[in-house]
Amino acid sequence: MNWRVNFIICIFGGIFLLIIANLYYVQINKSSIYTAQGQNQKDNNEGPVRGNIYVLDKNHTLIPVALNKEFSLIYAVPKEIGVEFEKTAAQLSVSLGLDKAELEKKFSKPNDQYELLAQKVSAGQIDQVTPLNLNGVYIKKQLLRFYPFDNFASHVLGFVAPANPSDKNKPLETGQYGIEKSFDSFLSGDKNSSINGKAIDDLDSQNLVLTIDRSIQAQSEEILSRLVSEKQAIGGTVIVQDPFSGRILAMANLPNFDSNNYSKFEIKNFLNPAVSAIYEPGSIFKVITMAIGIESGKITPDTKYTDTGALTINGRTISNWDNKAHGVQTMTQVIEGSINTGAVFAEKQIGHNIFFDYLKKFGFADLTGVKLPSEVRGSLKSLVKGRDINFATASYGQGVAVTPLELISGISAIANGGNLMRPLILDSDQAEVIRRVISADTAKKVSQMMVSSVVKNVLADISNYSVAGKTGTAFVPDFINGGYTEDVINSYAGFAPAYNPKFVILIKLDKPAGAPLSGQTVVPAFHELAKFILNYYNISPDKILPSN
Repeated sequence: MNWRVNFIICIFGGIFLLIIANLYYVQINKSSIYTAQGQNQKDNNEGPVRGNIYVLDKNHTLIPVALNKEFSLIYAVPKEIGVEFEKTAAQLSVSLGLDKAELEKKFSKPNDQYELLAQKVSAGQIDQVTPLNLNGVYIKKQLLRFYPFDNFASHVLGFVAPANPSDKNKPLETGQYGIEKSFDSFLSGDKNSSINGKAIDDLDSQNLVLTIDRSIQAQSEEILSRLVSEKQAIGGTVIVQDPFSGRILAMANLPNFDSNNYSKFEIKNFLNPAVSAIYEPGSIFKVITMAIGIESGKITPDTKYTDTGALTINGRTISNWDNKAHGVQTMTQVIEGSINTGAVFAEKQIGHNIFFDYLKKFGFADLTGVKLPSEVRGSLKSLVKGRDINFATASYGQGVAVTPLELISGISAIANGGNLMRPLILDSDQAEVIRRVISADTAKKVSQMMVSSVVKNVLADISNYSVAGKTGTAFVPDFINGGYTEDVINSYAGFAPAYNPKFVILIKLDKPAGAPLSGQTVVPAFHELAKFILNYYNISPDKILPSN
């Protein structure tokens, strides 16, 4: 019996020794591999998967514009590479296009257990590295942020970048700029965050749907790109908005950037000029002046004055853009001909205090409250001094500054019958009236003046549709020497159909070569985009067609 007992003891003893040996092998000999893999998992898969971002089309179809995609990464365990570090560095520098000296520096650390070498590795690079069968070099999969349309709506979306590694309580990636920044906590799965009272309870609840229309955004970007290139401008902005709901249907800017490869672009490209930069709007502002004058009862569209071509205020002479005197003119003709002295006349009838109060009522000194980061407010500080010349130039959009989003919100208030709306970027947000700024009757009268301007000047006119619009050509201030430079900013704002508008468009072009008038640049661009949207939405003509 004893020999049987001894035999059983030997068998179990052998098994125990094998278990101990395996534990030793795993914990000691393979520890660096599992440590590296653990580090890799920590670096890339910790916490919930980031929520997707979608835009829409006219049928409310969801189109992903920011999502998570599996990519390959290559990492090294220098502890395993050992004395082969120079040879390994030489081979990888060729395959991955990395600096050999930098690789040697990484691989020469004897106790280092993890070095990330490359992310978003191409299939071709994997095909080059795999046959090398290098000791201590591994290929793994990871989820990374991916933008399927590259630079599409890049200022609206922003991008995701590595977070500060010293902050152990935060996700290892964080949203930068745009929606990725505004809703970083929500997208990253922070249980304490919510949107419109909706808390995070699953992955789907982390997703965001924007008001941006895929087709209108793409068309806006294409038109803006051609415009900037053809006119040799330094940049530009296009915004399309639903005037009744405040929904932003498109927001395009140039220069832009590729959200997938943001590191290749300058930091200045990341700031969204539609909400984060102010400019002097020029003659577009004349319709705001007219709206204030009509609403305050100081003028009507038929009020007349005599244009002498120029006037002098506080020692400064104001002339018309064409340097002509037009004689007796109505306020409607002032808008049709964009006459500077007519806007000055209107402001004088209104009075400085009323004029200033209404500009604030239109929101030109406030944030719009759009849910995008780094929004700034317009500047009316030149009017605080109360000098006549400042109010005179403000009447035609010089000496005061607005953001493009503030300006289109003001024009939308005219288009929708008098309500200043909160600009919306999230599809789930409900329309919000900030306040009524003018009456429906005033809004209709100003719209009629803008329609008359389009008919008179032809370029923005669209057959069988009533179109309301106004140009603006503003000189760019000289911030070093004072006064103004020879450069201009061209703008055009308009809406259609004029008396039941489905959209408002603002196009802004920065410093086109040769300082042309807006009619030569942004007005044709508006015409093209407006026709596209009318066709896209299948909007019926609102003009009575002639019978045969």
